[in-house]
Amino acid sequence: MAEPIVQDAAVAGVAEPRRRGALLWIAAGLVVLTASAVAYGYRSASAKHNVTFETAAIDRGRVVAKVTATGTLSAIVTVQVGSQVSGRLQKIMVDYNSPVHKNQLIAKIDPELFQAAFEQAKANLAAAKGNLAKAEAQALDSDRQFKRSQSLAERKLIAQADLDTAQATADAAHAAVDAAKGAVEQAQASLNEAQINLAYTNIYSPTDGVVISRNVDVGQTVAASLQAPTLFVIAEDLRKMQVDTSVAEADIGRLRDGMPATFTVDAYPGETFRGTVRQIRNAPQTVQNVVTYDAVIDIDNVDLKLKPGMTANATFVVAERSDVLRVSNAALRYRPSAEVLALAGLGAAKDASGSRSGQRAGQAKADPAVAARRIFVLSDGKPRPVSIKTGVTDGTLSEIVEGDLKAGDQVIVDASGTGAAAQPQGLPPGGGRRVF
Repeated sequence: MAEPIVQDAAVAGVAEPRRRGALLWIAAGLVVLTASAVAYGYRSASAKHNVTFETAAIDRGRVVAKVTATGTLSAIVTVQVGSQVSGRLQKIMVDYNSPVHKNQLIAKIDPELFQAAFEQAKANLAAAKGNLAKAEAQALDSDRQFKRSQSLAERKLIAQADLDTAQATADAAHAAVDAAKGAVEQAQASLNEAQINLAYTNIYSPTDGVVISRNVDVGQTVAASLQAPTLFVIAEDLRKMQVDTSVAEADIGRLRDGMPATFTVDAYPGETFRGTVRQIRNAPQTVQNVVTYDAVIDIDNVDLKLKPGMTANATFVVAERSDVLRVSNAALRYRPSAEVLALAGLGAAKDASGSRSGQRAGQAKADPAVAARRIFVLSDGKPRPVSIKTGVTDGTLSEIVEGDLKAGDQVIVDASGTGAAAQPQGLPPGGGRRVF
């Protein structure tokens, strides 16, 4: 019985070191986990305060709200000069940029065919007049014959039938006179038409101005059978021009007749030209589902620097404020993260409700140009929320209408560092892309 006891003692001697090794591994694992938890907690605690703010100063100055649009320069009055008769161009008296006066001869169509037609119409009129004279003579003779026959019939020297024949002949002669008179009038009308067509071979300027386009050359044949061909384009006065701009429908309600406008052209970089809105036309222009309206700007071009067809980049001043407090629009767009709100002593839920209440207050205002906002001012290294109301904006700076701010205050426009990024709307709390 002594042998089994010796075997159990040997087994126990082997198992005891194994148990002690396992306990050592478990203890080492607990130490590593504890150290990791402490390090993670330290990093998390540090992350809450590792935020760097980017700020912009509140200042005083001028805020100008503008609407921009592109347009094309053109003369106020542009006349297209055409031809009312067909033919070969015999002479051209003007060229590009030629100054012209009203009723000045600027081109001539070969008049030979029209001169021949005029002469023929003239001859036809002479023939018609001759036929009229012949018809009148025949009518006079017929009247004499009828009177003679009437006298003989009263004395019973001719039959009644002969009297009736004489009367019919006289009536026919008078009708022939009327027909001849009509033929004379027709011939006269044809002569007038031929004379007018002959006069149309001379092309005159309908107005004072400058030739800005010439579309024909000497020897070219123009055909006016279907529509009058355009030979020249004359601008009435290039010292007075206009800009036809395409203003988006979202901005057209801010414009009005008589408001000032400025524009630039690529031909004169750095130079600004001024004008006045003459008309806002009601006809919409739709290009690729974008609706625009034409705001016409009148401009003076006394030095003739501007030319028709130039592209103008126009700016309309719709509102202007001078010597007002200004805040950067980046501060209005800034939305703090939960960590930044915690530094400010605010919660995310409170911030969201405050933003909604501010939006409702802004919507309730009678003046649509004034909006309620909330921004954050960096005070003693910590963000401090300030409720303000903004007015006119130029896209970069906005007027402060109301708020506890003064020139020199530093407003937060961005934040960087761990935990500084704002939580984007529509994303899960983890910050990653939501997968459906």
